[in-house]
Amino acid sequence: MKITTLIENTQDENQKLNYEHGISMFIETEKCNILFDTGKTGNFIENAEKLNIDLKSIDVIILSHAHYDHCGGVRRLLETYNITPQIIVSEHFFQNSNKFHYSDGSLKSDFSKETGYTYVGIDFNKEYLQSKGISINFVQADTLEVSDDVFVFSNFNKYYDFEKLNKNMKLKIDNDYKIDTFNDEIAVGLKTKDGIVVLLGCAHPGFLNIVKTIQEITKEKIVGIVGGTHLIEADEERVDKSIECINNLNVNLLGLSHCTGDKAVKMFHENCKNSFMNITGTILRLE
Repeated sequence: MKITTLIENTQDENQKLNYEHGISMFIETEKCNILFDTGKTGNFIENAEKLNIDLKSIDVIILSHAHYDHCGGVRRLLETYNITPQIIVSEHFFQNSNKFHYSDGSLKSDFSKETGYTYVGIDFNKEYLQSKGISINFVQADTLEVSDDVFVFSNFNKYYDFEKLNKNMKLKIDNDYKIDTFNDEIAVGLKTKDGIVVLLGCAHPGFLNIVKTIQEITKEKIVGIVGGTHLIEADEERVDKSIECINNLNVNLLGLSHCTGDKAVKMFHENCKNSFMNITGTILRLE
């Protein structure tokens, strides 16, 4: 298998590719080609061309959750190429897509530029996808098999109390804003000869909760974690506890991306072996 990070927050080393707040990965396997998330704008398309990746060959699109920085390229992709890949999303994806971020003005972020509620959901609906001839596979069970070596996981258990939800991430239901529990979040597991490599979009339910759930479901060793760990808002105590758990897992790959945050990245690099920045243009090969 080959995983290419088509776009991410950090620019590639040669400074030739687009980069943005978001993430998108292209997964090539013997059975199928998979696009995992689409970044914020669709600028991953130009990156794919420069990396000699044929997006017309996509068989499956997996969307980790209904945030703009993971699904913002869906429309542009489907309007650039005449393709009809299957789309895999959680059964809660559309009903929980009215997502907002609240800011009190004390901290400007990629989500909120002004005080108040900022819409951070998606710009398409089920009917739009169907109008494009796209079939939608809704993940309802804990595991969905995409192929012999690619699986999608959902319904993550709560194992670690220190992995708390961000109270500023909201769902608007009728005229009320509720804390988003992200039951629409899904993750990808790639089966290798040594164990499971987990690919994360943003890991809002807690990246360790996700990894532990996958470990419990598969009964296999977790050998790699790649993607967003959503530690950007975490304090040092939470990062320290996360590092302890990762070291106990003894993973071979720890590719930090997107919403991990500079502070957490630095702490992981100082305290975990096999950690690296999984930036725009990163290519990983798995056996």
